[in-house]
Amino acid sequence: MKYLSTRGAGTLSGTPQSFSSILLGGLAPDGGLYLPTAYPQVTKAELSAWRQLSYADLAAEVLHKFIDDVPVEILRDLTRRTYTAEGYKNVRPGENAADITPLVTLGEENGAPLSLLALSNGPTLAFKDMAMQLLGNLFEYALAQHGDALNILGATSGDTGSAAEYAMRGKDGIRVFMLSPAGKMSAFQTAQMYSLQDPNIFNLAVDGVFDDCQDIVKAVSNDHAYKARHKIGTVNSINWARVVAQVVYYFKGYFAATGGTGGSDREISFTVPSGNFGNVCAGHIARMMGLPVRKLVVATNENDVLDEFFRTGRYRVRKSAETYHTSSPSMDISKASNFERFMFDLLGRDAERTVALFRSVETEGGFDLSGTDAFARVAEFGFVSGRSTHADRIETIRDVVKRYDIVIDTHTADGVKVAREALEPGVPMVVLETAQPAKFAETILDALGSEPPRPAGFEKLEALPQRFDTVPADAERIKAFIAGHTGL
Repeated sequence: MKYLSTRGAGTLSGTPQSFSSILLGGLAPDGGLYLPTAYPQVTKAELSAWRQLSYADLAAEVLHKFIDDVPVEILRDLTRRTYTAEGYKNVRPGENAADITPLVTLGEENGAPLSLLALSNGPTLAFKDMAMQLLGNLFEYALAQHGDALNILGATSGDTGSAAEYAMRGKDGIRVFMLSPAGKMSAFQTAQMYSLQDPNIFNLAVDGVFDDCQDIVKAVSNDHAYKARHKIGTVNSINWARVVAQVVYYFKGYFAATGGTGGSDREISFTVPSGNFGNVCAGHIARMMGLPVRKLVVATNENDVLDEFFRTGRYRVRKSAETYHTSSPSMDISKASNFERFMFDLLGRDAERTVALFRSVETEGGFDLSGTDAFARVAEFGFVSGRSTHADRIETIRDVVKRYDIVIDTHTADGVKVAREALEPGVPMVVLETAQPAKFAETILDALGSEPPRPAGFEKLEALPQRFDTVPADAERIKAFIAGHTGL
């Protein structure tokens, strides 16, 4: 299995790369994102055999389709060390932690079974743990093979940062420099990151919004000399390993939603709360592999750049001043990095056209495919979308408690609201849960009049001492900070 860039080939020399050679790097040298030269296919026999596997062993099988330069025995060891009941113990009462991603059945609505796939039972109570915990082990394994070191530069709108830091804390040869928008995360999210005292963790509060943080990560990644000299890697979903690790739970969700009936042909749909497009991009990849997915429903909040595209064909990036600070803050993103991976496929893997489109994003703030053959093909990939507002998520949180006695977080509420608009009779709909409600207690209190319960160990999180540095939204200042704290 080899990898190429959405903007050309694997490297500036034009040679497709192995998984191990792209694992630590993030962006391709030409500024594009890595994808496999072709998506591996899953047979009906494999789907049938995989149905009975534990999450850890399923992960090894799915990952082995994409990673052929790491022995499957080592992959299986890494996934078994990653996906344990102890590591994913923060389950709801009555759920089995050994399931890792339990399916929470809500009920039948409009003739369609509606469920949640619980992805937030890990150490930071967010779905980002599902990939990030594996990345921590993959990185440590890869670095140990060469006696090397890595300085991770990441950007977070709330959950990626804490998931990365908890996955990488104490790892040999790894430092983490995490950018977050100052004052734009929930109190819980902020405390979860800034309270870490590990010497290899550096939190940088950026005077700006998430898109500013993300732009800095890309700017540093595109400075190839600096990146090489300071051994810079990424954990944002621009990193291919992050995305491929997320593909696994689409298979697990499919098996759980179809149970012992319907064989390996029954279609289901997934709704995915979306900001940076990485989570739903993993669903796109699972569908391209042959998983019977009928619809991939993209749910946005008020920052609806993705919903606008899937409705109209216009991709219009918002400026920082036009990006709303909402009660589902992890989706307060107006420039969806992973969208380029889907556009590459939508354009028939035409790198030249992909480059032209994303150049226009940089120069003109977007592009318009309305009325084109390319936009007409969107339906072939199963994508539909919808938008949710603060009022919608408050009402949805209240309604889900009233109907099903289950408290959901704000982002998952956006997903449920939009999922209900896309239901089809007889087609199971699985909403990907993004986080536990305790992370957004202020809005839950507004909706329900009481704060959600917290898993053990998180009771006094906000009272812990916090350690962080406030910095301007300036890539050169960030580069100087990193250089001053790596000794390189």
